[in-house]
Amino acid sequence: MLLFALGVLVIAAGLALSIALHEIGHLVPAKLFGVRVTQYMIGFGPTVLSRTRGETEYGLKAIPLGGYIRMIGMYPPHKGEPEGTIREDSTGLLQQMTEMSEDAKAYESAQYGPEDAHRTFVALSVPKKLVVMLGGPAMNLLISVLLMVVLVSGIGLPSVTPTVQSVSECVVPADAPADVSCEGQPPAPALEAGIRPGDVLREIDGAPITRWEDVTEAVRAADDRTIEVVVERDGREIPLEATLVIDARPVLDQDGAAVRDADGRLVTEEVGFLGVAGTPDLAPQSPTEVPAMAWDAFVRTGQIVVTLPVRLYEVAQAAFGSAERDPDGPLGVVGVSRLAGEVASADEPGFELREKVGTMISMLASLNMALFVFNLVPLLPLDGGHVAGALLEGIRRRIARLRGRPDPGPVDMSRMLPLTNAVALVFIVMTLLLLYADIVKPITLFP
Repeated sequence: MLLFALGVLVIAAGLALSIALHEIGHLVPAKLFGVRVTQYMIGFGPTVLSRTRGETEYGLKAIPLGGYIRMIGMYPPHKGEPEGTIREDSTGLLQQMTEMSEDAKAYESAQYGPEDAHRTFVALSVPKKLVVMLGGPAMNLLISVLLMVVLVSGIGLPSVTPTVQSVSECVVPADAPADVSCEGQPPAPALEAGIRPGDVLREIDGAPITRWEDVTEAVRAADDRTIEVVVERDGREIPLEATLVIDARPVLDQDGAAVRDADGRLVTEEVGFLGVAGTPDLAPQSPTEVPAMAWDAFVRTGQIVVTLPVRLYEVAQAAFGSAERDPDGPLGVVGVSRLAGEVASADEPGFELREKVGTMISMLASLNMALFVFNLVPLLPLDGGHVAGALLEGIRRRIARLRGRPDPGPVDMSRMLPLTNAVALVFIVMTLLLLYADIVKPITLFP
């Protein structure tokens, strides 16, 4: 139970830190550009502690979910308001959701003197507005990539090492069940050659072995010849001779996975067969693997966001019916915390401290990628809504200049308040649905 609680605490702290850094991504460029930032807060609800430095109050709220910075003049004055009216608003999703009302003043509006007009968010140029609003998501992307670097190069990725885990007793079809009998089958070449579990394969047919892929390539290319296999055993290198056999083995793709046809059957080819299995382990990889990994995570997360309505419908079917929950579907805070607890407290063979740490890092990297992608959605109260407003402003001003018309001024995104309220309501419903589903039909890592 203690380990479970520790896992929940670690993921909660990691998420809180990610949110805090997200808001710093907004805070730093806003201050650099001279915008008056009145608050930097982590969480929402009553303030637990705070300290004012300069013109900014820094604090922690009672519920440490979400965060925000509050800038003056995020929206231009309404028609009919006095010149110099400055409205205040925040960047936080949860903060804005809890402050919604009938008009833009529901965002805890405040009046400032005309002397502050040049220090408002709306007074910034379009490029500067984009930097401020994209700073938060960019920070989450950076965190995700850095965590991937730690995972890939520090912890390692799941792979198969050239250390022999098992030796086949006989030659059996590639798609045979694990408990198939060896009666009437020829013995495996590795068994006859004297290769034992625990041996480290160092050389096959003159080719040096550093990774399991080297073993596969050398054996398959040797056909049915008698070859020399050098193994390391008890600190000594021992040369052995193995007479390979030709056997139908699965065709492998570029990632080393077995290829299957449209009917799900293994696609095979006649190649050399030795009869050894490597040992699964975490192997550090080059950081050059990270860009492709990050792009794949971005695409998969984007697909989840795009198909979110369908996925939420499936979650509802599972939560309120007999349907099984999709293990790759969306999770709420409770679901993520539960998985973290399972990871920390797991007592599974081969899932030790290193594997647990790697899984936790992977979860935090995925959460930050989700924060990055989700905040790019061009709807208020998300950062993407303000980004869309800045881009629209830039387009309007460009068209006005080309047509020789007066500057149309900044875009008043508060006009989108009805849509914003609708989006906020959807977020609330989604949060409650995932909370309920995570409790009554949770996703688990270990059956």
